[in-house]
Parts: sequence; C-alpha cells; structure tokens
Amino acid sequence: MKTKEAYRCAACGAQSPRWQGQCPSCKEWNTLEAVTVAKRSAKPVGAAAAQDKPLPLEELASEDLHARTSGFDALDQLLGAGLVPGAAILLGGEPGIGKSTLLLQLAGSQSRIGHTAVYLSGEESLPQLKSRAERLDLLGPGLMAISTNKVEDALAILDGPEPPELLIVDSVQTLASAMAEGIPGSVSQVRAVASELVEKTKKTGTTLILVGHVTKDGQIAGPKLLEHMVDTVLYLEGDRKHFSRILRVLKNRFGPSDELVVFTMKEKGLEVVEDPATFFLGTRDPSLSGTAMAMAVDGQRPFAVEVQALVSKSFLTIPRRTSLGFDTNRLNLLLAVLEKRLRLNLSGYDIYAKITGGLATKDPGLDLAVISAILSSFYDQPLPESSVYWGEIDLNGQVRPVAAHDVRLKQSQRLGHEPACHSGTCPTLADLQRILFGKNN
Repeated sequence: MKTKEAYRCAACGAQSPRWQGQCPSCKEWNTLEAVTVAKRSAKPVGAAAAQDKPLPLEELASEDLHARTSGFDALDQLLGAGLVPGAAILLGGEPGIGKSTLLLQLAGSQSRIGHTAVYLSGEESLPQLKSRAERLDLLGPGLMAISTNKVEDALAILDGPEPPELLIVDSVQTLASAMAEGIPGSVSQVRAVASELVEKTKKTGTTLILVGHVTKDGQIAGPKLLEHMVDTVLYLEGDRKHFSRILRVLKNRFGPSDELVVFTMKEKGLEVVEDPATFFLGTRDPSLSGTAMAMAVDGQRPFAVEVQALVSKSFLTIPRRTSLGFDTNRLNLLLAVLEKRLRLNLSGYDIYAKITGGLATKDPGLDLAVISAILSSFYDQPLPESSVYWGEIDLNGQVRPVAAHDVRLKQSQRLGHEPACHSGTCPTLADLQRILFGKNN
C-alpha cells in the first residue's frame, strides 16, 4: 500500500497536508505532528463500481433490532429500546463519579438474566475487579473479566466461537493498537482502537460500551470523531460530595436524545431513583426568607428544586456574586435587570444564590425563582407557602413563558403546589414585586 506523510493535530485530530504553527481546525498552537497515512486508491470500475450506486430506500429490507433488556427498566427507557446487538455506546464522566461501578452492575445484571458479559479493564487488575464485584454482590457464572492494555486481546474475544453479548471496555484511552503509532490515549491510538472495536462488534452483534475519560473542561477526551463513530453517547455527572448521579443521553440513534436517569449512590452501588420529582427538594422550611421552590425541566423530566439566595451588606470594594448549580454570568445578568427595572441599589450587597441538592442545570425557567429568592432575602420577607415559580426574565424585565409549561404545571399540581406568578399573572418584574411583597417602584 502506498503511503504519504501528513500532519495531525494532537488536540482535535484534524489532518493537514503540511505543517503549520496553528491548527486550522481548533486554533491550538504547536499541536500538529507528522504521521504516515495510506494514499487513497482510485475507485473501482466495472462490476465492482456498481455496488456504490444509490438504491431506493423503500426497496431495502428493514432491520429488526431485537433489543434486549439491560436489567434496569430506567436504563432501557433511557436508551429507547435497551441494549441493541451491534450497537456502540460511549460513556463519559469525571474520574470517581461511578462509571466503572455502574457498568460492573450492568455486566452483573446481564449475567443474572442469562446473557454473557465481558468486562475488559485497562486500569484495574483482576483481583481488584473481583473485590469490587464481591462488595457489590455481582459475582455470577456469566460475568467474565480480562485485564489488558492491548486491543488485539479484545478482538480475539470477539473472534471466538461464542462472542459475548456485551463487551465493556474501561477505558478506551488505556488500550493500544499495533496498527497505529503513539502511546495509549493519543489521538491516533484512540481513533484506531475505537474503529477496530466498533467494526468488529458490528459484525459479531456484540453490544459495545466504551468508557471515555473527560478533559478539565468536562468534555469527553480524544478526537471528536470518537463521538461520531458510536451510536449512543451517555454522560454520567454529579457532585462527588453528594450521593446523587445523573446519567444523560447526548446522542442516541435508537431512541430519544433528551432523556436522563437519576441514581443515588448506596453501599451496594448505584440505585435508580424511581420518582425524582422531589428528590432534589429535600426538607425545606418555606417560612424562611430567601428561599423559593422552582419547577425545573431537564430533558423531559420535571424536578422540584429549592433555590436559595442570600443578600447581605458588603464591606468589600467589589461585592461578591456567587452561584452554585447555575451559571454565574446568568446571575449577574439577572441582578443587572433588577437594578435597572426595579431601581434597586444592589451595589453595596454581597449576593449568593444556589440550587440545593447538588443539581446543576441550565434551564432558563429558573430565572423567576432566582429573582424571587433574591427579592425575598433583600426585603427579608418569606414567599407564600406552597408556591412554585418558573419563567424566563428578559433584559426588559418581562417574564416570558418557557418550554414545557403544561408539564411543569401538571407536576406542580400533583405535588400540591400552585404557581404564585407566571407570565400570565405577573408579566413584568414590577408586577412580581407588587404581588409578592406589596412594593411599588
């Protein structure tokens, strides 16, 4: 095979025909490395070229996926149809968040319902895996494991007379392929390992789950091509200081891509929270000032969460603005709207706002709850009991309707709460201030 020299970016995996100081794709400096690639051959002619002709889709036979259950009803609903034979799944998450525990539980569940599962670990030894499986009470005859850093060992398992129905690779950054240059975890190695495994599992019908490390920015490490090669991308997130974990779907070819499952960390591993509507609410005292209950929507699920705010006199030249659970820039934007539209002087106050329970969300419907909690703390007046808030605040001080209004309203009524203020009853912040606190500008 004829080869040529090219230059590949170590950060994003983009390829360039010549060396440059800056990657033309991701704009990083000094990341292009020389690699040897195969030249593309000319397209076949004659009968072989006929295979590349387009075909009418209606004349093709439909594929019957025959998905099998994962052993977790919530996970089956998350994936859309359960574990699809030949599907490739990428699971990302921060170190220590519970990825290995969740996948070991999945492998143990598969073995208990009569399916074969192989857990391939490039980070732990077999005695370590057995010790963790014993602690989680997962040992069974159908649960097998291998500790290796060579992708050829994984391919040999798939080439066997009876390939497993589930193969878990923990993690893709620890494996190396003899077909690529570089050390394990490099762009070339991650691409080669993933492509070889995905291609082989498509042929054998084995469900493949790849564990991916994340960068300091929270993105799945490796080339972006890795996310395009797989059928499903999952992300496990949460605060390690709390017991809650959220498994999100970022991409899914076999089902919805905006679902999530809430887990809680127990002694025997991760357990599914069957009704997460009030899980993050906890115990709250509505008679205190600076607290508001919000009905947030993440994916397709509504969550009742408590938003707390504290407005206190500042003795600093530049007052502090701190938020937990949502973007600090959004807090600064809401405070600027408050000062402008309600003519409040907040320049001499430290302002803190947080979402309790360890939940982090980007739902714009939290704006109204954050504003209400801040005003409640500023006036030192509690909000009405059994009240719930959702709505987006624009730069003109208008309360705008948000998505999934009917879902939020139905869930609130099920929990015995009513919206004290929304875009229909208080269309501006001035109306909000007058209705809740009896104040006028």
